[in-house]
Amino acid sequence: MIRINKLREAALRRNYCLDEFHYLFYKRYSEIENKNEYEKYSDAFYYAFSELTPNITEGELIVGEIGNNLSENEIEEWKNVYKSKASKRINEAGSGQDSHMAIDYELLLSLGVNGIINKIDQYMLNSTKDSAAFYSAAKTCLLAILKHSENYADHAEKLALAENDVNRKKELLQIAKTCRKVPACPPESFYEAIQSVHFVTYCISLNPFRPYHQQFQLGHPDRYLYPYYKNDIEKGIITKEKAQLILDCLGIQINMRVPNGLSSGYMVGGRDEDGKIVANELTEMLMQVVDDIKLVYPSVGLCYTEGMPDSYLEKACDILSHGRSHPAIFNDDVISSGLLRYGVPESESHSYIHSTCVEITPVASSNVWVASPYTNMAQLLLDSLTREYDSFDEHVSALFEEIDKRIENNFISQNDLRRHRAKHSINPILSCFVNDCLAKGVDIENGGARYNWIMPSFVGMANLVDSLYVLKTIVYDNKEFSLLELKEILDNNFEGNEPLRLRLLNNISKYGNDIDEVDGYFGMFTSHIISECKKYNGVFETGNLIPSVFCWVMHERFGKATGATPDGRLAGFPLGDGSGPCQGRELNGPTASILSSTKWEHRELIGGVAVNMKFAKSLLGANSLGVMKSLIKSYMKRGGFEIQINVTDKELLQKAKDNPEEYRDLVVRIGGYSDYFVKLSPEMKEEIIMRTTHEI
Repeated sequence: MIRINKLREAALRRNYCLDEFHYLFYKRYSEIENKNEYEKYSDAFYYAFSELTPNITEGELIVGEIGNNLSENEIEEWKNVYKSKASKRINEAGSGQDSHMAIDYELLLSLGVNGIINKIDQYMLNSTKDSAAFYSAAKTCLLAILKHSENYADHAEKLALAENDVNRKKELLQIAKTCRKVPACPPESFYEAIQSVHFVTYCISLNPFRPYHQQFQLGHPDRYLYPYYKNDIEKGIITKEKAQLILDCLGIQINMRVPNGLSSGYMVGGRDEDGKIVANELTEMLMQVVDDIKLVYPSVGLCYTEGMPDSYLEKACDILSHGRSHPAIFNDDVISSGLLRYGVPESESHSYIHSTCVEITPVASSNVWVASPYTNMAQLLLDSLTREYDSFDEHVSALFEEIDKRIENNFISQNDLRRHRAKHSINPILSCFVNDCLAKGVDIENGGARYNWIMPSFVGMANLVDSLYVLKTIVYDNKEFSLLELKEILDNNFEGNEPLRLRLLNNISKYGNDIDEVDGYFGMFTSHIISECKKYNGVFETGNLIPSVFCWVMHERFGKATGATPDGRLAGFPLGDGSGPCQGRELNGPTASILSSTKWEHRELIGGVAVNMKFAKSLLGANSLGVMKSLIKSYMKRGGFEIQINVTDKELLQKAKDNPEEYRDLVVRIGGYSDYFVKLSPEMKEEIIMRTTHEI
């Protein structure tokens, strides 16, 4: 583990900077005249990758990482000449989502990049003028990747010449040999397959029209890597221990590729295209990476399905009990059923990825815009407190009308962004690895992908539910206040009314405690949202509007801007952190919380459902893992979509808050993704600490 410890330290110190790539691309791009956009793009793309500096961290076995290797003169030239040109073109390309997907790794591994180039040559025989320009650019971009891989091989050989350690010299020469073979050709070994997968992912993550890091996922590696692993093990080419080391190095490279605060990883388990359960050695080993490297990535999702051997869920629970924030547990049966409802064929319905947090996108076929956009449900409720209503039902109807308007307006806005991107942006390299771009001869930005969904997310649902029940109780049933009287108290952030706030917070029933009347409101609103979203279809074919109820970090961002709410929440405090109860409101234990969180239909919320639970690490006993496993299985059996578990203690979190330097690698689960606790805002730290800790 000495190697992994050194690499993880390098990852924790990582300085993420895209300046070198953007400098090289726009230096060439700005020089090109009298060429169409595809020619300009591919020419500049090839130049950037041919000149981009290879970086190999000491001890690394899997290579391909962005560095910041500009000279002082180049830095000045970037700042004074090309950065403004880059910003202008990036702004022209347009905003919107990207990279929340997994590419076609099976295509890459079966054909290699050279095989994909051969496919493009065949398509070009019957191409139109427009598709020919697209195909030519795609081919040039693929050649750029191969050139960059050759440069890595040269760099590794150069390092080997200067290396005194015999073992490291041998490793560097193996890296060089491997980079000359893959991703150009199909891999023949487990090591070659992983290098090919990582290198192409790293390359497509450098997008000159996007100013920030991309967060591509690796799909289901326990499926596409298993034949290589099995073959190497049977032939004695590799040991399980060496294979685990290589997987750990892959996990480190995800952290070198994606800054914290985002999310990138892979899924394991579930069922394959034939409906057979996927459960093998790699399933456990890919989860083990989380425990070995102890970093924020990979974001691992275990796809649990009925009939899967308990050992895999037990493995996940064991890792979680060590204080790791992964794996998250996803319900393969529920998700696959939901995908079928949105027109995904049975053969594809088990091939999906949690595209960053919990947003489900089909592997190899997606240009799906997740969390587009987020809607603040607590603020919608506050916006409705402008007049008196004759009844609670009338008030709810008014809320439905506002939700419908927001869905429509957001849909129009997202479609406008789609149209703009289709006109002003291209991504020929990514298009090579996404169905059905090459077959159609259409860039992914112009609708070439098989699935072009838009996924709005509705944040603060639990605050909405709890607040509505408070209003029903004290305004409409007991008539203690008029709506406008209560609004005035909220506008003043409960100033002078602390006893009332505590009563609203603590003495009126809340979502998450297995109280049917309260819990029923959650399903009432999600059902309405699902139904309303079905009315819309986007600018591209298969542009369904598919909702979600997770939040990423938006519960904090929205919370800061949202005034006090009727549930007793003070102004500025984060909203509920997902689809479960609000922080600290689960008073009847984890079972009651699970019951509440599964009284409403999850399967059509393919945009993502995130339920967080926290267990006390100091109170874990001999039977605790069994209890944890039983709770998860109960959640799954009741139709739960996804559950994520933190095993920690308030005392530890408080120590990390007070002494951040001593806990810089402490990872916690947020609202569908994980992050380093000490890097969170003060408000988010406090919100994490306040979450209910269960004893099992």
